[in-house]
Amino acid sequence: MKKLLLILCLLPGLLSAQSKNKGPKILDLLIGTYTTGTNSEGIYVYRFYTETGRVAYLSRTGQGVDNPSYICVSNDRKFVYAVNEIGDDRKGSVSSFTFDPKVGTLNLINKQVSGAGPCYISIDKDQKHVFSANYAGGSLYVYPVAADGSLGSASQIIQDPSNDLGPDKKRQEKPHVHTAVLSPDEKHLLYTNLGSDKIHVYKYKASQPQPLSEPTSVSVTGGDGPRHIDFSANRKYMYVITEMGAHVFTYEYNGGKPKMLQKVSMMEDGSTKEPGGADIHVSPDGLFLYTSNRGTANEIVVYRINQDNGMLSFVERHNTGGNHPRNFVIDPTGNFLLVANKNSNNVVVFKINRATGQITQTANKIEVDSPSCLKFASIE
Repeated sequence: MKKLLLILCLLPGLLSAQSKNKGPKILDLLIGTYTTGTNSEGIYVYRFYTETGRVAYLSRTGQGVDNPSYICVSNDRKFVYAVNEIGDDRKGSVSSFTFDPKVGTLNLINKQVSGAGPCYISIDKDQKHVFSANYAGGSLYVYPVAADGSLGSASQIIQDPSNDLGPDKKRQEKPHVHTAVLSPDEKHLLYTNLGSDKIHVYKYKASQPQPLSEPTSVSVTGGDGPRHIDFSANRKYMYVITEMGAHVFTYEYNGGKPKMLQKVSMMEDGSTKEPGGADIHVSPDGLFLYTSNRGTANEIVVYRINQDNGMLSFVERHNTGGNHPRNFVIDPTGNFLLVANKNSNNVVVFKINRATGQITQTANKIEVDSPSCLKFASIE
């Protein structure tokens, strides 16, 4: 009887320890970079160990892959897609690669033309379409995906108008499409337009050659400049970070008809630092929201998510260990957060306290020129 009571007493702790260690122990970390004017050679692949936060170099794409500033990995981990971010004066492009996660090698398959300045790329779970958000061109391109992972020419192009813009004449002089994100159920695709302060919502039907239809939109505060999007773990809430205003907007997702609930500032009261909201991610357990702020702030700002209503409460702000935290990623176990500091040429590894959400900088770091995007892929 005493042994049984001891087992029952220990069981919650054992289960808790198991849940904390749930997830892959080894991952591939893919790093997209800017190559123009730097020593970067494209996309880099490192091995990442989720129990220790250790990293080890595997490979890189080499010269000829121009400005792969944002990347995504297919659901089966066999393919990687990258934008080739080129600015206003000429067309950009998107590239497809074969990927072997066991050894971390990438090989170019093909390229397709995109709008000017592509800055974000995503793919649906069934690997039917790839979506490219073109910042300088103010457009969204949709590409069909072949069985071999190659991209066909754009089957649908959505060009945002130049007559519906925000109040900042310098930054919002034309449409700037910044992200293209599928809803968790993949019934909708959402994209942000920094130029118009709008978040556009389209119905998505993968079986159609032109899969996006029935557009609607919601607006953030004028001059805020919406940038990136993430969803709560229960799929009920949507979080939008704004670049110019450095705010986080909380929406009730409402089946593709977002309703705004809350607006919180990423800046400390009375701060004279320059804002620059960049990236946003919900922790794997759904308890915390993490954001990055560039400008002269160079911070990760952490919020606790109210599990009853999706609302945010401030936890902490933490220096990123570098300059210009353009992008960051949380590993699937929820143990570590990695920040790509573009202007200081480093990727810094932080340990996450999963009880409090707070982060602590570790000694683990990657030195790479102009890192701009981080993605994980399981090797199993």
